[in-house]
Amino acid sequence: MTETQSTIDPADCTTMTEVREGVDAVDRALVDLLVRRFGYMDAAARIKPERGAVRDESRKAAVIDAAAERAEAAGLPEDVIRALWDQLVESSIAYELKRFDAR
Repeated sequence: MTETQSTIDPADCTTMTEVREGVDAVDRALVDLLVRRFGYMDAAARIKPERGAVRDESRKAAVIDAAAERAEAAGLPEDVIRALWDQLVESSIAYELKRFDAR
């Protein structure tokens, strides 16, 4: 059972303490997922043969589109998710470039 599974479902929250505990649990899980995502950036920096291969605009667009489509299907605002994912991908690219340069 993951930490977020041990919290109250958002629809069942009746106090702000329950809401905050749920949000904090989700935030911890998101950081854990980001650690894994950035681990893949480490792998990409190790595998890619040249620095110019780090930025791939078609891949970036595909990643953002996929996230936006999944979010929209779940009832989240597509524009908000696109903005978040753009920042995530740009931060990932910057991280990968640093890792590439450090190898």
